[in-house]
Amino acid sequence: MRQAYEQYSDEELIVRLRDGETNIMDFIMNKYKNLVRSKAKSMYILGADREDLIQEGMVGLFKAVRDYDSGRDASFYTFAELCISRQMYTAVQASGRQKHMPLNSYISLYASTAEQGEEAETELVNVLSDVADRNPEELLIDKENLELLEKMIDKELSSFEKQVLDLYVTGMSYTQIAKVLGRDDKSTDNALQRIKNKLRKVIR
Repeated sequence: MRQAYEQYSDEELIVRLRDGETNIMDFIMNKYKNLVRSKAKSMYILGADREDLIQEGMVGLFKAVRDYDSGRDASFYTFAELCISRQMYTAVQASGRQKHMPLNSYISLYASTAEQGEEAETELVNVLSDVADRNPEELLIDKENLELLEKMIDKELSSFEKQVLDLYVTGMSYTQIAKVLGRDDKSTDNALQRIKNKLRKVIR
Protein backbone atom coordinates (compact mmCIF):
# COMPACT_ATOMS: atom_id res chain seq x y z
CA MET A 1 0.00 0.00 0.00
CA ARG A 2 2.87 2.36 0.87
CA GLN A 3 4.44 1.95 -2.55
CA ALA A 4 1.11 2.66 -4.19
CA TYR A 5 0.97 6.07 -2.50
CA GLU A 6 4.61 7.10 -3.00
CA GLN A 7 4.05 8.00 -6.64
CA TYR A 8 1.55 10.72 -5.74
CA SER A 9 2.18 14.22 -4.39
CA ASP A 10 1.04 15.14 -0.89
CA GLU A 11 -1.57 17.43 -2.34
CA GLU A 12 -3.01 14.63 -4.49
CA LEU A 13 -3.03 12.26 -1.54
CA ILE A 14 -4.94 14.72 0.64
CA VAL A 15 -7.61 15.03 -2.04
CA ARG A 16 -7.93 11.23 -2.12
CA LEU A 17 -7.97 11.10 1.69
CA ARG A 18 -10.91 13.47 1.76
CA ASP A 19 -12.63 11.31 -0.85
CA GLY A 20 -12.58 8.43 1.62
CA GLU A 21 -9.19 6.65 1.35
CA THR A 22 -8.55 6.68 5.10
CA ASN A 23 -5.34 4.61 4.86
CA ILE A 24 -3.64 7.68 3.41
CA MET A 25 -3.67 9.37 6.82
CA ASP A 26 -1.37 6.67 8.23
CA PHE A 27 0.90 6.98 5.20
CA ILE A 28 1.27 10.76 5.58
CA MET A 29 1.79 10.57 9.35
CA ASN A 30 4.54 7.99 8.83
CA LYS A 31 6.09 9.96 5.97
CA TYR A 32 6.46 13.10 8.07
CA LYS A 33 7.43 11.57 11.41
CA ASN A 34 11.10 12.38 10.81
CA LEU A 35 10.20 16.04 10.26
CA VAL A 36 8.38 15.99 13.60
CA ARG A 37 11.42 14.45 15.31
CA SER A 38 13.70 17.04 13.75
CA LYS A 39 11.50 19.88 14.98
CA ALA A 40 11.33 18.33 18.44
CA LYS A 41 15.12 18.16 18.50
CA SER A 42 15.43 21.90 17.83
CA MET A 43 12.60 22.87 20.19
CA TYR A 44 14.20 20.80 22.97
CA ILE A 45 16.48 23.75 23.72
CA LEU A 46 13.45 25.55 25.17
CA GLY A 47 13.35 23.11 28.06
CA ALA A 48 10.43 20.89 27.09
CA ASP A 49 10.40 17.08 27.21
CA ARG A 50 11.36 15.67 23.83
CA GLU A 51 8.79 12.87 23.80
CA ASP A 52 6.04 15.32 24.72
CA LEU A 53 7.17 17.57 21.88
CA ILE A 54 7.03 14.67 19.44
CA GLN A 55 3.46 13.91 20.52
CA GLU A 56 2.51 17.57 20.10
CA GLY A 57 4.22 17.60 16.72
CA MET A 58 2.15 14.66 15.55
CA VAL A 59 -0.96 16.54 16.65
CA GLY A 60 0.24 19.50 14.61
CA LEU A 61 0.81 17.22 11.62
CA PHE A 62 -2.70 15.79 11.96
CA LYS A 63 -4.12 19.33 12.01
CA ALA A 64 -2.07 20.17 8.91
CA VAL A 65 -3.62 17.25 7.02
CA ARG A 66 -7.06 18.22 8.27
CA ASP A 67 -6.80 21.92 7.48
CA TYR A 68 -4.62 22.06 4.37
CA ASP A 69 -6.12 24.10 1.53
CA SER A 70 -4.16 23.91 -1.72
CA GLY A 71 -5.87 27.05 -3.00
CA ARG A 72 -4.86 29.10 0.04
CA ASP A 73 -1.69 27.61 1.42
CA ALA A 74 1.75 26.96 -0.01
CA SER A 75 2.97 23.40 -0.49
CA PHE A 76 1.76 20.86 2.04
CA TYR A 77 5.31 20.43 3.35
CA THR A 78 5.57 24.14 4.17
CA PHE A 79 2.12 24.18 5.75
CA ALA A 80 2.87 21.03 7.78
CA GLU A 81 6.17 22.48 9.00
CA LEU A 82 4.35 25.59 10.22
CA CYS A 83 1.58 23.62 11.95
CA ILE A 84 4.07 21.31 13.67
CA SER A 85 6.24 24.20 14.91
CA ARG A 86 3.23 26.19 16.10
CA GLN A 87 1.76 23.22 17.98
CA MET A 88 5.07 22.51 19.71
CA TYR A 89 5.71 26.11 20.69
CA THR A 90 2.17 26.50 22.03
CA ALA A 91 2.77 23.42 24.17
CA VAL A 92 6.06 24.85 25.47
CA GLN A 93 4.31 28.08 26.46
CA ALA A 94 1.41 26.23 28.08
CA SER A 95 3.80 24.20 30.20
CA GLY A 96 4.63 27.34 32.17
CA ARG A 97 8.35 27.20 31.43
CA GLN A 98 10.09 29.86 33.50
CA LYS A 99 13.52 30.19 31.95
CA HIS A 100 14.02 31.52 28.46
CA MET A 101 17.61 30.29 28.15
CA PRO A 102 18.70 27.09 29.89
CA LEU A 103 22.25 27.57 31.15
CA ASN A 104 23.34 24.17 29.92
CA SER A 105 22.08 24.62 26.39
CA TYR A 106 24.67 26.73 24.66
CA ILE A 107 28.16 28.11 24.53
CA SER A 108 27.70 31.78 23.82
CA LEU A 109 25.39 34.20 22.09
CA TYR A 110 28.16 36.08 20.33
CA ALA A 111 31.72 35.19 19.37
CA SER A 112 34.25 37.76 18.19
CA THR A 113 36.03 37.05 14.91
CA ALA A 114 38.64 39.08 13.03
CA GLU A 115 37.30 40.34 9.73
CA GLN A 116 39.26 42.72 7.53
CA GLY A 117 41.23 43.98 10.48
CA GLU A 118 38.17 44.80 12.55
CA GLU A 119 36.32 42.99 15.31
CA ALA A 120 33.10 41.47 14.05
CA GLU A 121 30.42 39.64 15.98
CA THR A 122 28.64 36.56 14.76
CA GLU A 123 24.88 36.36 15.08
CA LEU A 124 22.83 34.24 17.48
CA VAL A 125 23.45 31.17 15.35
CA ASN A 126 26.13 30.19 17.89
CA VAL A 127 23.30 29.02 20.11
CA LEU A 128 23.24 25.24 20.03
CA SER A 129 20.10 23.18 19.71
CA ASP A 130 21.83 19.84 20.11
CA VAL A 131 24.32 20.03 22.93
CA ALA A 132 24.65 16.27 23.26
CA ASP A 133 26.70 16.04 20.06
CA ARG A 134 29.31 18.53 21.27
CA ASN A 135 32.53 17.65 23.03
CA PRO A 136 33.34 19.08 26.51
CA GLU A 137 35.74 21.67 25.12
CA GLU A 138 32.92 23.14 23.06
CA LEU A 139 30.63 23.37 26.07
CA LEU A 140 32.61 25.86 28.11
CA ILE A 141 30.04 28.21 29.59
CA ASP A 142 30.46 31.58 31.13
CA LYS A 143 27.77 30.91 33.72
CA GLU A 144 28.00 34.31 35.33
CA ASN A 145 27.57 36.01 31.98
CA LEU A 146 24.60 33.82 31.10
CA GLU A 147 22.91 34.56 34.42
CA LEU A 148 23.33 38.26 33.66
CA LEU A 149 21.76 37.69 30.26
CA GLU A 150 18.80 35.89 31.78
CA LYS A 151 18.15 38.77 34.16
CA MET A 152 18.38 41.23 31.29
CA ILE A 153 15.98 39.18 29.18
CA ASP A 154 13.38 39.05 31.94
CA LYS A 155 13.72 42.77 32.60
CA GLU A 156 14.36 44.36 29.21
CA LEU A 157 12.63 42.24 26.58
CA SER A 158 8.95 42.59 25.81
CA SER A 159 6.70 39.54 25.73
CA PHE A 160 6.84 39.51 21.93
CA GLU A 161 10.63 39.85 21.92
CA LYS A 162 10.94 36.91 24.31
CA GLN A 163 8.80 34.80 22.01
CA VAL A 164 10.94 35.78 19.02
CA LEU A 165 14.13 34.94 20.92
CA ASP A 166 12.71 31.60 22.07
CA LEU A 167 12.10 30.55 18.48
CA TYR A 168 15.26 32.09 17.06
CA VAL A 169 17.49 29.99 19.31
CA THR A 170 15.86 26.86 17.85
CA GLY A 171 17.27 27.82 14.45
CA MET A 172 14.21 29.39 12.86
CA SER A 173 14.54 32.34 10.48
CA TYR A 174 12.58 35.51 11.20
CA THR A 175 10.13 34.65 8.41
CA GLN A 176 9.41 31.25 10.00
CA ILE A 177 9.07 32.90 13.41
CA ALA A 178 6.59 35.38 11.97
CA LYS A 179 4.42 32.55 10.67
CA VAL A 180 4.47 30.64 13.94
CA LEU A 181 3.56 33.73 15.96
CA GLY A 182 1.05 35.04 13.42
CA ARG A 183 2.93 38.32 12.92
CA ASP A 184 4.23 40.08 9.82
CA ASP A 185 7.83 39.66 8.68
CA LYS A 186 8.81 43.29 9.23
CA SER A 187 7.73 43.54 12.88
CA THR A 188 9.38 40.19 13.61
CA ASP A 189 12.66 41.19 11.98
CA ASN A 190 12.57 44.53 13.82
CA ALA A 191 12.06 42.70 17.12
CA LEU A 192 15.01 40.44 16.34
CA GLN A 193 17.26 43.44 15.65
CA ARG A 194 16.20 45.05 18.94
CA ILE A 195 17.00 41.82 20.78
CA LYS A 196 20.47 41.65 19.22
CA ASN A 197 21.21 45.25 20.12
CA LYS A 198 20.14 44.72 23.73
CA LEU A 199 22.20 41.55 24.01
CA ARG A 200 25.26 43.22 22.55
CA LYS A 201 25.13 45.86 25.25
CA VAL A 202 25.20 43.18 27.93
CA ILE A 203 27.98 41.21 26.23
CA ARG A 204 30.14 44.29 25.98
